Amino acid sequence: MEDKISLMKKYVEILNEASKAYYQENKEIMPNIEYDRIYDELLELEKETGITLSNSPTIHVGYELLSNLPKERHEKIMLSLDKTKEVVTLKDWLGEKEGVLSWKLDGLTIVLTYKDGKLVKAVTRGNGEIGEVITNNAKVFVNIPINISYKKDLILRGEAVIKYSDFEKINAEIADASEKYKNPRNLCSGSVRQLNNEITAKRNVHFFAFSLVKADDINFDNSRIKQLSWLKKQGFDVVDFKKVDKFNIEENVEWFSENIVQNDFPSDGLVLMYDDISYGESLGSTAKFPRDSIAYKWRDEIKETKLLDIEWSASRTGLINPIAIFEPVELEGTTVTRASVHNISILEGLELGVGDKINVYKANMIIPQISNNLTRSGMVEIPKSCPVCGGETVLKNENDVKSLYCINDDCLAKQIKSFTHFVSRDAMNVEGLSEATIEKFIAKGFIKELADIFHVEKYKDEIVKMEGFGEKSFNNLVSSVNKARQTTTVRLLYSLGISNIGLSTAKLICKKFKYDWNLISNAKYEELIEISGIGDKMAEAYLNFFNDDKNKIIIEDILKEIELEKIKEVSESKIFENINFVITGSVEHYKNRDELKEVIENHGGKVTGSVTSKTNYLINNDNLSNSSKNKKAKELGIDIITEKEFIKWLGSVQN
Repeated sequence: MEDKISLMKKYVEILNEASKAYYQENKEIMPNIEYDRIYDELLELEKETGITLSNSPTIHVGYELLSNLPKERHEKIMLSLDKTKEVVTLKDWLGEKEGVLSWKLDGLTIVLTYKDGKLVKAVTRGNGEIGEVITNNAKVFVNIPINISYKKDLILRGEAVIKYSDFEKINAEIADASEKYKNPRNLCSGSVRQLNNEITAKRNVHFFAFSLVKADDINFDNSRIKQLSWLKKQGFDVVDFKKVDKFNIEENVEWFSENIVQNDFPSDGLVLMYDDISYGESLGSTAKFPRDSIAYKWRDEIKETKLLDIEWSASRTGLINPIAIFEPVELEGTTVTRASVHNISILEGLELGVGDKINVYKANMIIPQISNNLTRSGMVEIPKSCPVCGGETVLKNENDVKSLYCINDDCLAKQIKSFTHFVSRDAMNVEGLSEATIEKFIAKGFIKELADIFHVEKYKDEIVKMEGFGEKSFNNLVSSVNKARQTTTVRLLYSLGISNIGLSTAKLICKKFKYDWNLISNAKYEELIEISGIGDKMAEAYLNFFNDDKNKIIIEDILKEIELEKIKEVSESKIFENINFVITGSVEHYKNRDELKEVIENHGGKVTGSVTSKTNYLINNDNLSNSSKNKKAKELGIDIITEKEFIKWLGSVQN
């Protein structure tokens, strides 16, 4: 008995840590399949021993939320659903009753309240008892009706989700691989819980209603299906559903299983509810689950394959991750050949060895994972040297998780940020070189210094075979690299990543020295401090950079690859000289904020990112908004002007 209780304590600790990471920090520290396995084993142990620990996840709904959003207690507690992976269990649960079978969407559950036909409140599920008020954010969801025809009090529940297609577009715009979102649910959670709903609006969040909580004086004939149909008539998108009974439930589960591949919205299973509302309510609930509904979790498609190799991938933090390379297998409609093993603890736990037979699957149908090693030879050796620089490696044990690190501060992998900055849009503007791609190129030895980026065509045979690449992607990359060879002194100076030299400062420096690279790279201290915004420390850092022998070689090699355009100085009025602006919100008369910023700088002004006592004007088309910048400007007595007022001011000088 003591051994079983000890094992239960261990399981509770593991599951609670995973839940905390998932719900509070929006990250996954263990695969779903592993969580479900441990949860089921804990449940069996509790039944066997008759003991349930006070902090067991089988009786606790969730964790307390941590955020700055207002919190509100739900009128009725929102319990999680009991679950099964067996269709026969669904059939037995339904019995002689009719049911409603629908997608179990993988997003964030939201409760909406309408009064007098208007959306007045939106609250997240939170921990089931207390949620966060996100009304302003809900109003910018793609498909939520702000006004409806029903004028009495209405309360409904639904799921906020982000499409796979939108998820991929948003991730593609993030250069830093470490900052990319892991899955649509994490992205949705962060988007829905923004303090600024302008960000939410850009994320294309959709809402799908799945249950009605309150709508007085409407006769639904005791049917959930009629409730959902009525919600459709009010303008809500309702989760796809089918009416089922014991005779057709299996074929309908099969229909959903087949259609998940084409579904653009993330789903981690199905939900089955009794259509008979009164019967479902009469069953009540357990401390953890309602008895009127049950979840069906997908059985992960697991394939057996052969482990061919373990690659070691070094990152900018020094962490070296093992990557499993295996014989190709088809999973969820795509060919998979590799999966991250995450850390040394997992590698050792799976006892991996080249040639082993392994089982692989896609967590949430997206991320390839190893579920089991059938051979367990344990023959993989942990490298004593870094695969990028050859420097010494060390094993670190943090929170009982062993990870491998490179301890060489000069390792190229740790300088990935400088490479990413060099190719960024405002620098050399090389499209197709994300941080993840640069990391792979460095790991394979294609890139050793910045100038090597201009010679990636030498590695065509290797690159076209890499995951995510092909002939077309490679050709686009080479074309972008060659296009970047024609550049400006401003782009080059900014691309070098000199401490505190942002784009606007780079423009001022280049303008000071008439866009002559020889003068720019040989600037004197006295000349630099004459430039607005450059002080002693910035000037010293600038001089130190250009006097460093390593940097001189790097710059010399870059100059061999590029051609600097000659820029003619444009004579502009200095109407905004010594005036500091901050721009916030959307712009209407300019293409984007960068274009407005350029106009200000061309007329002698300066644009900064935050409102301070040195700010003279805040440009905001919505000067009544409650944004933090508006509030700060009002506190400091700074004038808030609209874009139209700015254009009128500019025009008064130009005309």
